[in-house]
Amino acid sequence: MNIKANTNFGNIKESYLFSEIGKRLRAYQAENPDKRLIRMGIGDVTLPLPSVVVEAMGKAVLEMGNKETFRGYPPESGYAFLKDAIVEHYKSFGVDISPASVFVSDGAKSDLGNFVDILGDNEIMIPDPVYPVYVDSNLMSGRDIFLLSGSISNGFLPLPPEDLTGGEPNVIYLCSPNNPTGAVYDRHALKLWVDHARLTGSLIIFDAAYEAFVTGDLPHSIYEIEGAKECAVEINSFSKFAGFTGVRCGWTVVPEGLMAGDMDLNKLWNRRQSTKFNGVSYPVQRAAEAALSPEGMKQCVQNIEYYKENARILAKVLDEKGVKYTGGTNSPYIWLQCPNGMGSWEFFDYLLNNVQIAGTPGEGFGRSGEGYFRLTAFGSREDTLEAAKRLSELL
Repeated sequence: MNIKANTNFGNIKESYLFSEIGKRLRAYQAENPDKRLIRMGIGDVTLPLPSVVVEAMGKAVLEMGNKETFRGYPPESGYAFLKDAIVEHYKSFGVDISPASVFVSDGAKSDLGNFVDILGDNEIMIPDPVYPVYVDSNLMSGRDIFLLSGSISNGFLPLPPEDLTGGEPNVIYLCSPNNPTGAVYDRHALKLWVDHARLTGSLIIFDAAYEAFVTGDLPHSIYEIEGAKECAVEINSFSKFAGFTGVRCGWTVVPEGLMAGDMDLNKLWNRRQSTKFNGVSYPVQRAAEAALSPEGMKQCVQNIEYYKENARILAKVLDEKGVKYTGGTNSPYIWLQCPNGMGSWEFFDYLLNNVQIAGTPGEGFGRSGEGYFRLTAFGSREDTLEAAKRLSELL
């Protein structure tokens, strides 16, 4: 054919990080069918959906089988009952948002990848290491990316570059609690970012997909910071909070009146979603509403505490062995420094071949991830205890 393809796809790696990991694990398992592999790489949940969620979804499915209660296309931005529940959720940590600012979607990953559709040719600022979708979606769109290096010295929580204060506007991606490092910005640090964005006329895209793991006086939302509604959109998900990785539901908050020049981003995102997205199914939205109910929150928190205990079990081994790491407290991820100066993929092979544990090489999250490794606490308690035993014997 003589048509033109999007040549920007040549700027991204041919294989998505987790696809490459899956390929390697399948090959290893085929060669070693007698070995029991413990998977602690992909951040997928393992506990079943909370019972209150299942009940709500089942009831909604039955409604879909009745002529009087059947529903067709959902509203592109979400049913009012779920948007109102999300608004109430924000009130629980002192944030007021309007239902018109809430856009229900099929997950945070989709919105993070799609939001670039409504933005022009801006320079992109992304802390490194980082969730691959931030980088790849912008490279696919031909954007220039400026990476801010995270390290042990700054707790993998880089702050605005001083030499850029008052400089050119950027689109800034922040994730807290962070994937992959598990690190969490405090209020002071987030205020520095908000102040920087307001000073430079920049936009912050704030990924809060893991906010349900936060405890203590740490922000759940960037809108807890004064002035954030003037410079930030926030993206969240039911995936890790309520176990919706296979159900698919999330949301994006675009404050009303958030302007890029003379363009209203709330209206642009609404137009984009109305054109390219047909909404989330009624049963899924009823299930999401149930997750945000008092009983739903109670059950979801019980699951989250289960995963956090898994993280504590893993962290205890690392503490005993003197391995440096971040995360594991307000996050389901532990980001550890590879021992003995090993590279990320080298340590991946070392764990896989010696103790049959599969994690995620830090290099896959960016240059600053080289020499680091991510373990997830989303496994079963049985697997976590066994993994801790194997790690203790190996390290």
